[in-house]
Amino acid sequence: MNIEDFRAYCINKACVTEGFPFDKTTLVFKVCNKMFALTGLDNLQLQVNLKCDPERAIELREEYESIIPGYHMSKKHWNTVIVDGSFSDDFFIDLIDNSYDLVVKSLPKKLREELK
Repeated sequence: MNIEDFRAYCINKACVTEGFPFDKTTLVFKVCNKMFALTGLDNLQLQVNLKCDPERAIELREEYESIIPGYHMSKKHWNTVIVDGSFSDDFFIDLIDNSYDLVVKSLPKKLREELK
């Protein structure tokens, strides 16, 4: 998956916005104003920070060399996923969906209802 495919997939999810809240090169995707994915546009290789359940985050890091603790993020709840061909696009999509779902679960009930 490349940056264009990644962006298209994220932006097509319900209530997602994109922006550059930190600087001109860090693209952030939010659902209902809460971050679920971010990437640096100046990286040579696609690297994406995604939210993850803490136990699963550790499992993924142990299983894949291309999944490391979240760069500039809470290492407990975020992973940096380096898209280097060591896993399938379907697996990467599952990681994106999981991040999105975790953030949605943390939203107030009223907002969650609106997303359905």
